[in-house]
Amino acid sequence: MISMSYDLAKLPISSLLRPISDAGSALARLDERIARSPVGQGWIERSHFADACASLWIDGELVHLEDLVLHDAGADIRAPTHELTIARDVLRTRRRIASQPTGWALSADSLRSLRGRDFVAGTPAASHGADGTVVVDAGELDGKANGGGEGEGRDDGANPLDAEFAAIDAVLARSEAVIEQARAPNRAGSRERDPFVYDLDWNEDERLGEWWAVVRELDRFPPVLQAIVALDAWNSLDVLQHAPWLGRLLAASILRQAGLTTAAHLAALNFGLKTIPVDRRRNRDRETRLLAILAGIIAAAELGLKEHDRLNLARQSMERRLIGRRQTSKLPELIALVMLRPLVSAGMIVKAVGVTPQAAIRIVGELGLREMTGRGRFRAWGIV
Repeated sequence: MISMSYDLAKLPISSLLRPISDAGSALARLDERIARSPVGQGWIERSHFADACASLWIDGELVHLEDLVLHDAGADIRAPTHELTIARDVLRTRRRIASQPTGWALSADSLRSLRGRDFVAGTPAASHGADGTVVVDAGELDGKANGGGEGEGRDDGANPLDAEFAAIDAVLARSEAVIEQARAPNRAGSRERDPFVYDLDWNEDERLGEWWAVVRELDRFPPVLQAIVALDAWNSLDVLQHAPWLGRLLAASILRQAGLTTAAHLAALNFGLKTIPVDRRRNRDRETRLLAILAGIIAAAELGLKEHDRLNLARQSMERRLIGRRQTSKLPELIALVMLRPLVSAGMIVKAVGVTPQAAIRIVGELGLREMTGRGRFRAWGIV
C-alpha cells in the first residue's frame, strides 16, 4: 500500500497567483514567437536535446549535449554509457509526445504505452510507434552486433562472407527476441522482476492510480496550476522507480493540452528547472516546491526566448554568405541542417546533404561554423 497520499485541500493559492500569471504570460510569449518564427522548427528540435540533457542533470547524472546528438545520429565515437541511454529515452519520448495531438500523453492507453518500455538503461528495449506497433532500434542492435568481436566463430579457411552473413543472422535473431518480449502480455506490470533492479514492494500501478486521482481533481484549475501540482504530486508519490523524468514530460503535456500557453511547442521544463537550486526543488515545504517549479517554468521561457533570438541572428548571418552563390550550392541545405541540430559532424553532413567528406569539411569552413569538440578526429561543428 502507498504510505502517503497527495492532499489538495490546503494548496497555498494566494502565494501562487502572481507567479502563475507570470509563468503563463512568459510561456505564451515564447509560444507565439516560436509559432511565427522561420527558425521555430529548429528551435523545437534543439530544445528536445537540451531538455533531455537537463533532465539527466536534475536526476543527478551528467550527459554532454554533443554525445547525445551523435548518439541520436548513430555516430557514436565510444560505447554509449548508462546515462546516455537514459537521455536517449527522454529524447525519444519528448519527440513522440510532441508529434502527437495535444493531450495524447495524458490518456490511459498512451501512458500505458509510454511506461511500457524497459526503463533500465543498457537493456535492449523495443519502442512503440504512434500506432502502437513495435519499432526495434536498428542502430542499437547494429552496435551490439559490431561489438561482439570480429574473430569469434570464424574459420580461417571459410569464405569471408560467411562471417558477415552470420552477423546478420544474429541481428535478426535478436530482433525477433526483442519483438516477442515487447509483445508479451502485461510486460510493463509483470511481477517477475529482478530484485536487484526493482523494489518488489514498489506498486507502480497503485501509485499511478493515486496520481491519476490527483490529476482528475485538477480539471477545474488553471493550466499552469494543474501542471505544477501534477508534477509535485508525481515527485511526492515516486510513481515510477526508474523513470522519474516521465512526470516532467507529462506536466509539459498538461500545459500543451490547454492550448493557451504552449500550443506550438512542448515546454522544456527540465531546462528551466535546472537553474533552480535543488534545496528549493526538493524542499519539505510544499509551497516552496511549487514556487520553485513556477520559477523553473519562467526561467525556461526566458531562456527559450534568448535561444530563439540567438538562432535567428545566426541564421541571418549565415544566409548573407549565400549572396552570389550558385543555385547548385549545398550551403542552404547545410544551414537547414545546422538549424535543426546543436552540432553536426562530417558524417551527418555527408548523409543529410549528399556530399563527400572532403566537401563537407570545405563547406563547413565556407559557412563559418565553430568547431565544438576540440578534437583532431571525430570533429563536430555548431553555430557561434
